[in-house]
Amino acid sequence: MAQLWGGRFTKETDQLVYNFNASIRFDKKFYRQDIEGSMAHVKMLGKQGILTETEAADILAELKKILSETEAGTLEISDAYEDIHSFVEAVLIERLGDTGKKLHTGRSRNDQVALDMRMYTRMEVAQTDALLKDLLETILKIMKEHTQTVMPGFTHLQKAQPVTLAHHMGAYFEMFKRDRLRMRDIYERMNYCPLGSGALAGTTYPLDRSFTAQELGFYGPTLNSMDGVSDRDYVIEYLSALSTVMMHLSRFSEEMIVWNSNEYRFVEIDDAYSTGSSIMPQKKNPDIAELVRGKTGRVYGALLSILTTMKGLPLAYNKDMQEDKELTFDAIDTAKGCLALFRGMLATVTFNVDNMRASAGLGFTNATDAADYLVNHGVPFRDAHGIIGKVVLYCIEKRISIDEMSLEELKAISPVFEADIYDAISMETCVNKRLTVGAPGKAAMERVIALEEKYLRESAFPQSEWEEELLA
Repeated sequence: MAQLWGGRFTKETDQLVYNFNASIRFDKKFYRQDIEGSMAHVKMLGKQGILTETEAADILAELKKILSETEAGTLEISDAYEDIHSFVEAVLIERLGDTGKKLHTGRSRNDQVALDMRMYTRMEVAQTDALLKDLLETILKIMKEHTQTVMPGFTHLQKAQPVTLAHHMGAYFEMFKRDRLRMRDIYERMNYCPLGSGALAGTTYPLDRSFTAQELGFYGPTLNSMDGVSDRDYVIEYLSALSTVMMHLSRFSEEMIVWNSNEYRFVEIDDAYSTGSSIMPQKKNPDIAELVRGKTGRVYGALLSILTTMKGLPLAYNKDMQEDKELTFDAIDTAKGCLALFRGMLATVTFNVDNMRASAGLGFTNATDAADYLVNHGVPFRDAHGIIGKVVLYCIEKRISIDEMSLEELKAISPVFEADIYDAISMETCVNKRLTVGAPGKAAMERVIALEEKYLRESAFPQSEWEEELLA
């Protein structure tokens, strides 16, 4: 058992206890962050005169070798070590002797692991943001192509009013745009460096914490050493944000699954993102969408786990906090995989626009517009509502749509109807006369699409600016 803290102990740890305590099986995932953090620490120790120039240069050169060899696969991370920190330091000592033992000067594993986890999470937040941007670009492409593709909009899974595919996709654009904003918020809050916090009370060495923070791309050092080693808010926030991303993906997946069904036939999912049945040769199953929907609970579980782990911990560091990694790593990989696969599936979907248009013509999605027609001809809205209710009931009995009623049939219910009713309740009219901000009308959608294109180009989350422009 390779460990670096045995001086206080008179006998070795029981093997089962050691295995239970060890974290290298999963924390080797951030070997790069650990080595880069050590390199910044060594540069600072040399700058401050805590190490000689020669010692700092030798350690730095060897750390660079360890990093390149690990990435090349010529140096294998051994599970014989307790954690990634022990592995890197042990290899360094093996190669440099006593000089290597000076790496850990002014540092604790507590602030070291806090740094590694923070750097790793920061990297993953940025990568998640990039995947979200890719998905948004795919959604926007669909929006631009389908500003005149009429389809039914739903409430309670009942057909409500006609919209367009562009408008429907735009709702998901807004969801994932908010997810990107959450990534930026997390990044801004977490981007402070805990290195130099020591075990919990800092150190007597004259460390330059601002230097190491700058070297590692942080805005500055954390301002309380106890919080520095025990803060995992950023993990909780990231998992919460990932849970929201997965919730949005799950909603989107549910619609794709429903739309792909024989009853709807709104979409045809590409063969590359479907599977068949082992017994039913006619089947083409939307497995990717179903798995994305199913894996959502897995990410939720990671969030609940870390919240439960952290809820009763006194300051400062406690070994419980080692549990911040395994499920977090799994949730990150799961969410990123789902984002990439869902984007690929969405980019290759075929939309059956004729079926969408036909479906919008059924279910009386133009009933509200028929009521508005009466209101525009002097009928009080509440009376108009009742009249159209009778029209719908008549159509249900006759198994026809409002459009299929003759003018005589309409006038028998209300003499206010005239021949212009048919144009007023056509699907295209119902959609395109809705021109308020956020509505599905073609002109309104084109304004929104232009703003979304600008948002993606700038990629700096200027939400307030473009929303002000939208409302101007």
